[in-house]
This record gives sequence, C-alpha cells and structure tokens, in this order.
Amino acid sequence: MLLRDVAAVALGAAVTGASFGAISVGSGLPWWMPVLMSLVIFAGGSQFMAVGIVASGGSPAAAVLAGLVLNARHLPFGLAVGDVLGNGWLARIVGSHLLIDESTAFAMAQRDPARARAAYWACGVSLFFTWNAGVLIGALAGQAIGDPGTFGLDAAFPAAMLALTLPALKDAATRNAALTGAVIALATTPFLPAGVPVLLALAGLVAFRSKKEEPCPSPQS
Repeated sequence: MLLRDVAAVALGAAVTGASFGAISVGSGLPWWMPVLMSLVIFAGGSQFMAVGIVASGGSPAAAVLAGLVLNARHLPFGLAVGDVLGNGWLARIVGSHLLIDESTAFAMAQRDPARARAAYWACGVSLFFTWNAGVLIGALAGQAIGDPGTFGLDAAFPAAMLALTLPALKDAATRNAALTGAVIALATTPFLPAGVPVLLALAGLVAFRSKKEEPCPSPQS
C-alpha cells in the first residue's frame, strides 16, 4: 500500500518536473539551469515561482525572496519529522534535502516510528530521482519543441497545484484567505514588478488567520 502510493506520487512528480524543465527552457534559460536548480534546491513550487518571476521581468532578488517566503513552511516541517531522519550527521543532511510536502505527509501519516522513517525516505528518495529525471527530459524536450504549450506541458504544474489545493478549500477560512490573496495579486499585477503581487497575496492569509484566532466574546450575564 505504501509503495503503491509513493509510486503514484513519484509518477506525478516526473510529469510536473517535465513541465518545469520545458517551461524554463521556453522562458529562455539554458537547459542545464533548471537541472542544476532541481538538484540543488529540490523545491518544485519555489522553482516554478523563481523562473516565472525572472521570465516576466522580475529581479532575481524578488525571486529569491518569494522562494524564501514560500519555503518558510519547511521550518515547522522539520520540527515535526526531525526524529525520522536519524541521528547521524550524514542522514540529517541528506534527509533535510529531501524535506518536502510529500515526504513529510507520508511520514506523519504513520503511527509507528519505524514505518514513519521508511515512508519518509522512500517518498523523499523516489521523488528526488523522478523529479530530476522529469526536469532533465522536459528541458531537453523544451529545446526541441520550442513552445511548451504545444503539448500542454505548461499546464501540468498549475493543474497539479490546483488538484492539491482543492481539498483544503473545503474549509471556509482557507477558502476566504485564498480568494483574498488571489484578488490582491490580480489587482496589483498591472502596477507592481513581477513577484511582488505574489508576496502581497500573503496578506489574505494573515488577515483571515488573525480573524480565525480571535477569542470568542464572553457571554453576557
């Protein structure tokens, strides 16, 4: 069951990685740059955001800042699954590089510590290889086809992100925060440099998070 689920996620990572590689090359980057980025950074969402910001005329500084904000969620991830990485320094260094949403989710879904460790490493290693293989294939294919939209590769990542987001939108507070952020990003895009509207969209999350945590008024006597 675990291996089947990991294999399904890994297959999806390969397709999304191919999309990233093709989009990067189609945006004017040399084929080796998305490949190197995937090996060193290994954070799909941040990679897509960085390439999108730079390709649309944004500064590298805005791309880096947006990536840091997006990956800030890895701090609580590390606290949650730190025990499954192992005690050796090598295991912790390699395991930290494999700290992504999917490996964290698979590990936290297991009640037994041994199974949690196995799930984390199986998912992390599988996705690292399939994602990077997909990026390489997509980058080379992007050189051949030119426009990634020819075969719909440009739509693979948005479709995957939408599929991952839909279950969370059942919660009213999450849905309102997402809609508010989208409105802010759309309204400010024509007036601000690329990448800045994405950062401003986080105001929707902050506003509705604060509202959700407000204490309930005490009942009147």
